[in-house]
Amino acid sequence: MSGGFDEFVAGELAEIREQGLWKEEWPIAGRQGPEIRVRGRAAPVLNFCANNYLGLSGHPELLAAAHRALDEWGYGLSSVRFICGTQELHLELERRIAAFLGMEDAILFAACFDANGGVFEPLLGERDAIVTDRLNHASIIDGVRLCKARRFLYGHADMGDLRAKLEEARDSRHRLLVTDGVFSMDGDVAPLAEICDLAERHGAQVLVDDSHATGFMGATGRGTPEHCGVSGRVDLITTTFGKALGGASGGCIAGSRATIDLLRQRSRPYLFSNTLPPVVCGATLRALELLSETTELRDRLEANTRLFRERMVEAGFEIRPGVHPIVPIMFSRFAPEDAPLAQRFARALLDEGIFVKGFFHPVVPRGASRIRVQLSAAHTEGQIATAIAAFTKVGRSLGVVAA
Repeated sequence: MSGGFDEFVAGELAEIREQGLWKEEWPIAGRQGPEIRVRGRAAPVLNFCANNYLGLSGHPELLAAAHRALDEWGYGLSSVRFICGTQELHLELERRIAAFLGMEDAILFAACFDANGGVFEPLLGERDAIVTDRLNHASIIDGVRLCKARRFLYGHADMGDLRAKLEEARDSRHRLLVTDGVFSMDGDVAPLAEICDLAERHGAQVLVDDSHATGFMGATGRGTPEHCGVSGRVDLITTTFGKALGGASGGCIAGSRATIDLLRQRSRPYLFSNTLPPVVCGATLRALELLSETTELRDRLEANTRLFRERMVEAGFEIRPGVHPIVPIMFSRFAPEDAPLAQRFARALLDEGIFVKGFFHPVVPRGASRIRVQLSAAHTEGQIATAIAAFTKVGRSLGVVAA
């Protein structure tokens, strides 16, 4: 590359560091779990920032299922689905995840990022409209950009603004209303009952990205539609296997059989990406079996979430209210020094044996930096108590809570 471009890149990197926005990676030495080893540290630390909501990432039943799938179905397909990359294992997972989500059919992708990248362009064109929440996940934003449909952004969870945008788009052939089921930075749940009411009133379809809900939100873990009482009223669900369902990779779109058939014919990430590895399919199938047998894990996660939220409020921390195991510990009142503070706080917690990460611009808006804690069903009450004690100690030393 030319010297001018190299200088530009170096300047951009220097600016990121100077602003206190550099994102550090702390490699873990071993498998994922509530207790992990971090490279360069002798003692293990407690992990409170993984998407391992149900503790299935290292579950022995999933590991055994992955080994069986590897032995029977091989390591990879070296192909896309429609050429020679479809195994009975993939078809079975599509049937099972569709049934779990209450849909007619499903289509697999390498990740939910790919699912969101491949869902809009095949279904909507210039005569159509997408009405989307301003805080939707980056994968939705990128997927919408690939589509020629008109775009209407409504204020986050603002039903009045949503109504106005649906009316503004009323001359469109088709209207698709798109929202995260749970928003990943704040852990707030979309008001799906109101959203479905508005969609039905205006003749619009509803798509929900339920990545941070599948497997544990709702009485039986069927996600935000179950949690919000709108099962059967959502037209399309995109979700991931890389969080609560084992934490490896893979995702899907679930919906009507006709819609899924059309996506098989036209969705570019599906048509031009290698097939999901058999080991992921086998382990995900076993995860779905476990969740269909008992709600023990989601019940334990719910209890852990309630305990942590209550104790952190009692300790004096500012947290975003809610019921989700994403618990943002906010540093908003320290702006504009909130981003460096969040990073210092996370590093100090690591010294206390707690692995969490600071989130700051551009991942969240300026002035809204936070530590995003994520609870797991695998956490014990003792581990949660240890984490709260460490938070309190560091919070007092940094002036975040009263001494």
